[in-house]
Amino acid sequence: MKRLVSTIAVTAFALIAGVMPAMAATTPTLVMSGGSTVFGLDPAIIVATASTAGTVKFSAAGTVINGCDAVATTTVTPFVARCSWVPATSGAVILTGKLTPTDVANFTAVDSAPFTVKIGVPVQGVISPIHLYVDTVLASGSTGALAPRFGVSCAITSQFIVGQTIVFRVYGNNADLGGAVMDSSNTAKAYIEVAGVKDPLPLTYGNHSGVAFWTGILKTGAAPLYSTLGVINYKVTMIAKDQSTVKVLSTKIVPKMLDGKRVVDDNGRNVYERVSYFRSVPVNPALKGAIGTWQSNFTANSLVTLYALPTA
Repeated sequence: MKRLVSTIAVTAFALIAGVMPAMAATTPTLVMSGGSTVFGLDPAIIVATASTAGTVKFSAAGTVINGCDAVATTTVTPFVARCSWVPATSGAVILTGKLTPTDVANFTAVDSAPFTVKIGVPVQGVISPIHLYVDTVLASGSTGALAPRFGVSCAITSQFIVGQTIVFRVYGNNADLGGAVMDSSNTAKAYIEVAGVKDPLPLTYGNHSGVAFWTGILKTGAAPLYSTLGVINYKVTMIAKDQSTVKVLSTKIVPKMLDGKRVVDDNGRNVYERVSYFRSVPVNPALKGAIGTWQSNFTANSLVTLYALPTA
């Protein structure tokens, strides 16, 4: 009787086991991070963190990154893979990854969610040979409906209230002139174009309490003054005068000096070193004056913005 019961039990177990479905494979997770860098400088490191070991295929803007088509993760948690990436352009780039698990029996392949990084560019402008930097300040006299309690004259800020006067401060250097400061003697034209304003704002060069720079004025308030709320989109343009001479970077050998004295070697001979300098070279016909432009590359929170007068 016992043998019969055992046979029935074994048979029943075999039948049950035969109809039991296979366990479904688990979908792992893959999260992208990193990837931040400055365009044209060091490579960015993209990090992929998975919930299981495997290999990761990294992509930027939909294209597989060279050398990162199958990067192995670490073998212990957290399962991390890294990709060294040189961005092809500045601005926003979407990064993605695809994980192929080592344990294919228990885990399925998975794509990461898109991850957006912003590759940085210099804020001083990238148009050679003229390089510009621009900031904005509140005009002297604490202008506006809340003056003098709100706002400090000449304080650098990007937030203004209708009724205040905005001063754009512009600083420029020209590589054609050996990096010389752009001033009224070597600049043919300088102006700011503001979206919604018909005529460009002229830039003038002058002395401001002992320091010299270019300024442009935008008055805000009721019509006909500027009154559009939100981000103020603008573009700075500076045009150099034509030049009959240019500064050329050169090198020369000079005696090495230390504490005002010439350095000598063990044999009593002078030690020399090579240094750089700019020399003037005449050109004919004259060199056409370069054009430099600047538009804000600051983050959204730092863009020049005009707000309405607060209400009680």
